[in-house]
Amino acid sequence: MLQRYKQTITSDIIRLMVLETDKPHPDTQSEKGSFGEIVHRHFSDAGKAHHPPLGVETDQVFVVTDQGGQMPKFRDFDGFDGLLITGSMYDAHDNNQWILDLLALLKELWTKKPDFTFTGVCFGHQLLARMLGAEVGPSPKGDWELGHSSITLTPTGQRLFRTHAPEVHLHQMHQDQVVAPPTPESAGGLLDKDAKVECWGTSSHTEVQGLYIRNRLFTTQAHVAFDEDMVKRQIAMREESGGIQDSEHANRAKETAHLEHDGKEVAKAILRVIRTDKDGGWETVTNGHGN
Repeated sequence: MLQRYKQTITSDIIRLMVLETDKPHPDTQSEKGSFGEIVHRHFSDAGKAHHPPLGVETDQVFVVTDQGGQMPKFRDFDGFDGLLITGSMYDAHDNNQWILDLLALLKELWTKKPDFTFTGVCFGHQLLARMLGAEVGPSPKGDWELGHSSITLTPTGQRLFRTHAPEVHLHQMHQDQVVAPPTPESAGGLLDKDAKVECWGTSSHTEVQGLYIRNRLFTTQAHVAFDEDMVKRQIAMREESGGIQDSEHANRAKETAHLEHDGKEVAKAILRVIRTDKDGGWETVTNGHGN
């Protein structure tokens, strides 16, 4: 079922279609709503904090069709500036029918909407990379990257986040990863031969923490809207399902769940990529984060 949420400030408005690929922990669902609702509030807050302010309107649809979701049609994206694919318990490299259907839809949108912006978080990051021909799979050691983590920024990342800081901190919740950025050769005609696919950050666990194509794509492996309760609950769900088996690692990650993170700065960068994409805007850089 599609849900629509309007912006709450008078400003330049960004319209974003959120494709929900999972459901949160029942307690999170009761307190905060679906992942789409959580994304809407997070990006609305980031838009209000941005200079100049940016309004955010979202439509949200749960796309896991074998769990009662529905796959939107190409025409449903008319009037939107971009889309965001949420995180998920599913593997982006699997061939579940709804994943294949979603990939087909994304390719159609990429081909027929050249001014449309594609963004994704965790599973969404991996699925968009897969669409462009990148290899996605479990980490070589089969281990998880969990909890509050440091991500080393590349020069591209510093531009996008308008910072001179060497790193950002975000909450992680993944075992799978993008092995290497996609290339024009891997993309099966979806990228021009001179297209530049950049990685904005890296960590000791996962080399490709996010992808960027100017005026087209921004992804992040880490989560931007998780809070303390969400981190603890999502880890618990994966422990209960048997996905996470290293309880010591999981407990250490839960102990970091209260730490502040840079999710709002990442959301601001995504909004800039959608609206203007001036590749960072060094004129507003400070010693920390700009707006």
